[in-house]
Amino acid sequence: MYQKGVFLRQPLWKQRSAYHSYEHPESPPFPPAESAILSASLSHVPDHGFTSTALKLGARDAGYPDVSTNLLPRGVYDLVNYHLVTQRLALRDALQFPSDAENGKPIGVGSKVRALTLARLRANAPIVHRWQEALAIMAQPGYVPASLAELARLADEIWFLAGDTSVDMSWYTKRATLSAVYSASEVFMTQDTSADFVDTERFLDARLADLTKVGGLIGALGEWVGYTGHSVVNVLRSKGVRI
Repeated sequence: MYQKGVFLRQPLWKQRSAYHSYEHPESPPFPPAESAILSASLSHVPDHGFTSTALKLGARDAGYPDVSTNLLPRGVYDLVNYHLVTQRLALRDALQFPSDAENGKPIGVGSKVRALTLARLRANAPIVHRWQEALAIMAQPGYVPASLAELARLADEIWFLAGDTSVDMSWYTKRATLSAVYSASEVFMTQDTSADFVDTERFLDARLADLTKVGGLIGALGEWVGYTGHSVVNVLRSKGVRI
């Protein structure tokens, strides 16, 4: 809040997220050279995974020498992060919800959250067979804070696009619990062999249904976070990752 040249700090629960470009115009999330290399590198992930090989091939495709990958200080994590950020931003145009009621019934915030979360999960489909590699990279201690921050931005984006207008403490619990639900569903999807990931969709629906039952209580949040953490660790260990 700004008044007569002085910023007045609001209580924490009244502060809105600073993530949104619709509130504060964003500069491009990546510099042009990095964006060109990372974008081209993603096309090599299905065959080469989230590796330095994919980065080198992407640099060549973008017209840069192999050594230009030194522009990426975090190496392959920058490739993972590029996918996370660009797919989060793509949600703004992925779904368009009509302003009027559908079939005579209003489209609720919960239904929008489900649709947006599912759309984000499906964006992993082309590289889902490589996503466990991405999880292993994100689980490295040096990258955990940045990974969690991006997960928080995703949850914030989904709730905002769904039309959530809460300004009390539920603003935080909603985003924290959605982060946990999304993480659990993302891990489940890496093992899903069903057609069009229908089992992942069912898993998401079950987790969201459980979420509405507990009402976003802090105790339930702890259970969700614990479940998600154990799921990630178990999947990675099953693939030979030493954690």
